[in-house]
Amino acid sequence: MSKLKVTDTSITNPTADIKEETALQRCVNSELERYFEMLDGEVPHDLHRMVMRQVETALIDYVLDECRGNQSKAAQWLGISRGTLRGKLADSRKQQQS
Repeated sequence: MSKLKVTDTSITNPTADIKEETALQRCVNSELERYFEMLDGEVPHDLHRMVMRQVETALIDYVLDECRGNQSKAAQWLGISRGTLRGKLADSRKQQQS
């Protein structure tokens, strides 16, 4: 009788191929899928900057809203200095005007 050698991790560990994703990761992945569908084969440009800028803007806006506009408190929640927050807000305003 020959011995069965198991090399497929999905047999020994059925959850090995299941990627644990957070709700935020699922949201980003879903939006990226939608974005690439809209590109319809075109090559994306500066994708990292675009995604990070949009995520950062959404995060800052949400936290500021939760802090009722208190920039000191929002900066503390975000783990950045108030000056950095003010700089990011100024950059965001410039991007909206362009």
